[in-house]
Amino acid sequence: MKQILIYEEDYLTRTLLREWLNEAGYGIYLCAVREANCKQQADLIIVSVYMPKHSGAQWIGDIKKAHPSTPLIAISGQFRSGLSAGGATAESLGVQKVIAKPLIHRDLLEAVQGIIGVPK
Repeated sequence: MKQILIYEEDYLTRTLLREWLNEAGYGIYLCAVREANCKQQADLIIVSVYMPKHSGAQWIGDIKKAHPSTPLIAISGQFRSGLSAGGATAESLGVQKVIAKPLIHRDLLEAVQGIIGVPK
């Protein structure tokens, strides 16, 4: 089973991500928001970029140091709707995809499947 780590501070968003991705057949592990070096191995990491007391780029950098070969999807209410998922913002953050909140089920699953494929 393909595993996804989720770094999300908001309880409702964490719950929604876990529900959608579990239903799609992925294994989910929730990481403590302030613990970038979560020891769980994964095929993909989903991280909320804007978090109080954390600089988004620094936070992503910390996670990338802890998981250097794992692809990342950044989600944020600070991204504007219609933002190119793999464009300049994703490139500047060093992630594979960015997704604006509020999340859209189809967009999330397409991004995940585009990076790690469908669950087996």
